[in-house]
Amino acid sequence: MAGSKTPTSSSKRPVISQNDIYVAQCKLCMKFREIDTQEEFEEILHKIKQEPFDCSKKANCSCDDPADIEYDSSRTWVKYKPNIPKTPKGFKRISVLRDDYSKLDSYYITPTGKQLRSRNEIASYLKDLPQPSGVSTLDFDFSSPKVMQDTVPEFIVKPKDFANKKAKIAKDEV
Repeated sequence: MAGSKTPTSSSKRPVISQNDIYVAQCKLCMKFREIDTQEEFEEILHKIKQEPFDCSKKANCSCDDPADIEYDSSRTWVKYKPNIPKTPKGFKRISVLRDDYSKLDSYYITPTGKQLRSRNEIASYLKDLPQPSGVSTLDFDFSSPKVMQDTVPEFIVKPKDFANKKAKIAKDEV
């Protein structure tokens, strides 16, 4: 999971271009622990099913310590799918929150600074500039993290069908 506050950019609309805090939940005590870097977070997320996170994996931390952060609506939280591939070396994964807080779009920044928005763009980039050795399109994941709706600010106008969509999702997940 990750939480984000809404910073402003040079454009007129607020944008979340990056998570401001990366967290993992301990499998034993269920407390949230801050993860220092995006790379470390991606490493945990990449192997979370085989090696669930617990407090002892964080330096100088145990389940006896208070939580680093509490799940609440002071920030918008998102939940990533488990076992997504780690971002290849030299690339950077960026998640941008849509204006209506409905979802995040995932992009990759290449070592040359180009922003890629789809697997087709990745394939084209790798074909044209085969510098990243051993990197394939399968090393990139464009799935959107799930926005935790109970943490979306109240001032955000939700689509009219949001209630129906939420009911359908809940029904499908059961």
